[in-house]
Amino acid sequence: MNQSTEIEVKNLDHLGLVAGIIDEIGIVEIINEQVSIERGEIVTAGQVVKAIILNGLGFVSRALYLFPQFFEDKATEHLLGEGIEPKHLNDDKIGRVMDKLYQLNVSVIFLLISLAAVKKFGVATENSHLDSTSLSVEGEYKKEYPTVEILKSGAVGEEIETRQQPIKITYGYSRDRRPDLKQFMIDLIVSGDGDVPLFLKVGDGNEADKAVFGQIAREFKKQVDFDSLIVGDSALYSKENLKLMKEMRWLSRVPLSIKEAQELVDSISEKELTDSEIPGYSWRETSSNYGGIEQRWLLVESQARQESDLKKLEKKIEQEKNSAQEKIRQLSRREFENRAVALAIAKGLSDSLKSHQLTEIKVNLIPPESQGSKLKSKDDLPSQSYQVQAKLELNLTAIERLKKRAGRFVLATNDLEKKRLSSEDILKKYKGQQAPERGFSFLKDPCFFADSVFLKSPHRIEVMAMLMGLCLLVYTIGQRQLRLSLKQQETGLKNPLGKLTDRPTLRWIFQNFQGIHLLRIQDNQKISNLTDERRNILRFFPKPCQEYYLLS
Repeated sequence: MNQSTEIEVKNLDHLGLVAGIIDEIGIVEIINEQVSIERGEIVTAGQVVKAIILNGLGFVSRALYLFPQFFEDKATEHLLGEGIEPKHLNDDKIGRVMDKLYQLNVSVIFLLISLAAVKKFGVATENSHLDSTSLSVEGEYKKEYPTVEILKSGAVGEEIETRQQPIKITYGYSRDRRPDLKQFMIDLIVSGDGDVPLFLKVGDGNEADKAVFGQIAREFKKQVDFDSLIVGDSALYSKENLKLMKEMRWLSRVPLSIKEAQELVDSISEKELTDSEIPGYSWRETSSNYGGIEQRWLLVESQARQESDLKKLEKKIEQEKNSAQEKIRQLSRREFENRAVALAIAKGLSDSLKSHQLTEIKVNLIPPESQGSKLKSKDDLPSQSYQVQAKLELNLTAIERLKKRAGRFVLATNDLEKKRLSSEDILKKYKGQQAPERGFSFLKDPCFFADSVFLKSPHRIEVMAMLMGLCLLVYTIGQRQLRLSLKQQETGLKNPLGKLTDRPTLRWIFQNFQGIHLLRIQDNQKISNLTDERRNILRFFPKPCQEYYLLS
C-alpha cells in the first residue's frame, strides 16, 4: 500500500538572484562585523538586513509591520539560512536592529558596503554624480530628540562620539509636488559606471541643496581612497561650496543668475561654437576665476533644448503680454498725488518685464473739473492728481537676447588638465548627471519601497532610507554585472518585445523569474519551473546567484 508523500512548496521567484548579489557583496558579513551578535540569537543583524532588502526588491509594497507575512510563502530558510522562519522576522527584532544601525551612523554603514561592492565588482570611480530628492511622509513628528553620546571601541581605544539629534521631518520644497506633506531628504552620490550608489546621506526635510552639497562632496572625499571627479548640478556651484571643494576635482553647471555666466551666454555667436562629437551639441571653452578659483568654463548649446526653449519663450511672451496689458489698465485708472511717484511706478513696471517695455509714458494732470465729485464742499480747493498713460511694445533687443540664450548652459570645472579632461569629456560626464535621478525614480517606484516609509520615528526613518539605498545598490550592481557579462560574451537576452538586447533591465529579468518554486519532498529539495530560458539567463549572473537555483 503506497503512502502519500507530503510536498512543501515555497516561492523562490527572482529572490535567489537578489540573495546571490547580497552574498557576493558580503552585506551580511559587513553588518555583523559592525553590529555585535547576541548570544543565542537565531537571526543576526546582517540576516535581518538581507531580509529587508529581499522584501524591498520583492515587487510587493508591504509595510514592515507585515514583514513576517511577506516571507510566509517564501523559501525563507533557503534564502536566509538554516533554522530561520518567518516568525523570527518580527517587528521587535527589526526595530532592535534598526536602532543599532542608527547608533553606528547610517552613512558610514552604507559607505562600507558600497566600497566593498566597488572593490568586488571593479566599479569605475573616475567620476561620480551628486544630487538629492525628497521623500514625503505622513504624521506630525513633533518630538524633539536630545544629543546622544555613544561609547565606541576601536583600534585606537575607546572614544566618545557625539551624535546630533535625528533628522527633522518637516515641510520643505517637495520634488513630489506634495507641499501638504512633511518630508526628509536623501542626498546621493552615484558612480558614472552603472549608476551604482557610493555615498548616501539623509537630511532634514527643509534642507537646501546649495547649503549642503559642498559639505557632502568634501565628506565623501575624506572617506574614500580614490580620486573621483564630483559632478553636480547648479546647486553645487556657489562661492562657499567652491572653497569647500578646493582640494578635490569637481564639475558643475553654473547658475545663469551669475552675471559672468550671463555675459558669456550673450557674447558668443553661433559661428564661434565647435560641433561636439555628441550629435546636436556644440561648445566653446573659456576660463574663469569666479570665487577666486581658477577654472575652465564650457558654454554648451543643445539643439534639442534650443527648440524646446524657443517654444516655451513664445508662450512666455504671450503670457507676459496679457499680464502687462492688465497691469497697464489698472495703472491708468489709479490717481497719484505726486507726479514723480507715478512716473517711478510706470518705469518700475517697464523694468520688470522681460520681453516687453512701456513706451510713450505720460503722466497727465487730471483737470480740476474731473475732480468735482470728490470735493467734500464747494469751498474745498481741488488737489493736483495725476494719471499714467503708456503703450506696451515688444522689447526686440531683450527678445533677441533671450533667443540667443535658448538651449545654452555653462559648465565649469577646476580640473585644468585638458589631457585628463578634454572639453568633450566635460560635456559627456555632465550628461551622466541623470544617473542619480534614475536612482531616485527607482526608490519611489511603488513596486519597491516607497510605501514603506511609514515609520513614526525620525531615527528609524533615517535607517530605512539607508536600507532603501542598499536596495538600489544591490539592484544596480546586479544590472551592471548582467549587462557587462552580456557585452563580454557578445550576446543578448530577449526584451519584453522579443528582441535581443545587451542592455536588459534587471526588473524585466525579475519579472521573467516569477513562478519558480522550491519543492521540499521529505529530505530532498528541488527547483521547479526552471526552464531552459531561465537557465540560460542564470549563466550571466554571479555564481552565488546560480547556487540558489542549481541545487547539487
